[in-house]
Amino acid sequence: MEIPLDERPVALVIDDDSASRLLASSLLEETGFIVQLASDGLEGCEAFERFKPGIVLLDLVMPKMDGFSVCRRIRSSPAGEHLPVLMMTGLDDIDSINRGYQAGATDFITKPINWTILQHRLRYMWRGSLISYNLRKSEAKTRALVNALPDLLIQVGKNGVIQDIKFQDDNYRFFSPESLLHRRIDQVFPDDVSKPIMEHLGRALSNGEIQFFEHKLDLPEGLHHYEWRIVNSGSDEALAIVRDITERKLTQEKIALLAYQDPLTGLLNRHSFKEHLNQALNQAKRRGHYVGTLFLDLDRFKRINDTLGYNVGDILLQGVADRIQDCIRKGDCTARQVSDPSTGSISRLGGDEFTILLPEIKQVQDSGKVAQRIMESLSRPFVVAGHEVFVTASMGITIYPLDGEDADSLLKNADSAMYNAKEQGRNNYQFYSESMNASSLKRLALETSMRKALDREEFVLYYQPQINVVSGKTVGMEALIRWNHPQMGLVQPLDFIPLAEETGLIVSIGEWVMCAACIRNKALVEMGLEPRRVAVNISSLQFRPYSLVSMIRKALDLSGLNPEFLELELTESSIMKNMEVSSKILIELKSMGVGLAIDDFGTGYSSLAYLKRFPLDVLKIDRSFIKGIPEDQDSAAIAAAIIAMAHTLNLKVVAEGVETEEQLSFLRGQGCDEIQGFLFSPALPPDEIEVYLRREAKAGLSEKKRNRVE
Repeated sequence: MEIPLDERPVALVIDDDSASRLLASSLLEETGFIVQLASDGLEGCEAFERFKPGIVLLDLVMPKMDGFSVCRRIRSSPAGEHLPVLMMTGLDDIDSINRGYQAGATDFITKPINWTILQHRLRYMWRGSLISYNLRKSEAKTRALVNALPDLLIQVGKNGVIQDIKFQDDNYRFFSPESLLHRRIDQVFPDDVSKPIMEHLGRALSNGEIQFFEHKLDLPEGLHHYEWRIVNSGSDEALAIVRDITERKLTQEKIALLAYQDPLTGLLNRHSFKEHLNQALNQAKRRGHYVGTLFLDLDRFKRINDTLGYNVGDILLQGVADRIQDCIRKGDCTARQVSDPSTGSISRLGGDEFTILLPEIKQVQDSGKVAQRIMESLSRPFVVAGHEVFVTASMGITIYPLDGEDADSLLKNADSAMYNAKEQGRNNYQFYSESMNASSLKRLALETSMRKALDREEFVLYYQPQINVVSGKTVGMEALIRWNHPQMGLVQPLDFIPLAEETGLIVSIGEWVMCAACIRNKALVEMGLEPRRVAVNISSLQFRPYSLVSMIRKALDLSGLNPEFLELELTESSIMKNMEVSSKILIELKSMGVGLAIDDFGTGYSSLAYLKRFPLDVLKIDRSFIKGIPEDQDSAAIAAAIIAMAHTLNLKVVAEGVETEEQLSFLRGQGCDEIQGFLFSPALPPDEIEVYLRREAKAGLSEKKRNRVE
């Protein structure tokens, strides 16, 4: 078989006999080599350096320099270290052949030469050389890959003896070769670690499947977590790939904590509070006692955020939480029934809403005593950031089993009672009663007005820019609904969206928002502005099969907007209700080309499972994690952990509520992708967002012109 033309190597023939050179040259060219000739040893060495041949035919006896010296010279060069060298000699004594091999010869052939046999021998030498080269190349790649791995590699025999070990990362310095090499697994690891290692080793060797498991190891510097992957690498040995996953475990623990704890106050969140309430109800059903639920909402808290800023508002909320806890701790026997009053009985549902659980009360009036004590405590002034702040609270109270027999009913009725307390002038508490017609009538009136608002075109969308942290450019905008009520003026979402969700009106309102946002975004592009995505919030009531997908298709068809410029912001709770159904919906939405984001991350379930399962693009960090950074080390650590986790899962990160340069600097340092907040711009009405984007485009054009001039 001849050598292909595109792979033709150079063959160097070094022989002082001209006839032998010509015969060898003819034979090599016929085989497929490009032939170069040299008539003595010195000339041969020069030709080797000049032509870098792939194979050498070398006569042993030559003038000026014999074949032994030439072969040693070739072998001393990096290019000749693995080069096939065939020595041709008329000497048939064993000593000459041994000297030739010692000098580095690959093979010998004696004269007179059988040229047919030589042709076959050259082909196989070249084929062997190629195999050897590819093998060395493969070994080099494998070695480079192994050296680049941050993992600890352990070669272990079936008897558990460690045969080889490799590590580069400092995290594995406790696994030094001196402490592990040639020792059994059970001699270097404690029983609770060595036993599972040997069990998984046995399974890997018996069935050939990769074995995965994790374990903890108490080291001098603290507790470490390790992940093992054991791979069968032979009939009686395996390769263990060990990775230090301590940081990942700590991050997961922090994220998991967010599923049950309000990050701002350290109290329980809504999900956890409902679990505690359900436990208390189950116990009350068995023992036959009352359970009290208090729903607390601070009066006119929004004005504090608007006048003093969200940072002051957050500090105030922390102070309120502390006082509520003090009231429960110092309470009478009613409050002291709580097993862990500092965390187990109080929650922050979000915003300025708190709930208090009284799991075992003897008389209905006891819950009123607790409510009165909380109101008196909150009436004392708070000193926050040099400001003296006064707050009051409105509270609603429900009693099991009088006002409901399940957690949802009790919370809903307590919420209604709280609204009734606000109707009664605020700064008071009210027990739930079915006769609370005043509050119900007002909410009914608001609901009636809301039903007519769409037809009367009273809703309007505001747009808050989303800024790329690196470039500083506006790359998107979030559409936020406002209600221009004919009597109440501009109504904020927090004042009507909950009612819209409760009544189901959010579905029709959400459809209008989706169409209006797409139409406006397409109009901005047609005005000559650079295309940007618009983010639209999706309510849990909208997150239903077929209806959501068809509604989005309708909005895109109606507006003509490219799907890549639409992003849907979903809540954790909405997609976690039914993960199988949610997965199908998200996959279908993703196939349409729209972006998918998780809004207010950390305030709901915060499960790592859904982040990996669903086809998400963006994770939005809730503003409660941003407010305290960088001063609050816990908030900073949690924000950094969320960003790192999101990037590990290939998710883009957007931070909400950025108000200071210090927050921006911290987020930039952690690799956050985009931000939105008052530092750059509040939410703007349609005409102002157009002006904002045109101003930015003009500034960018001017910058380009300056760059061209420079």
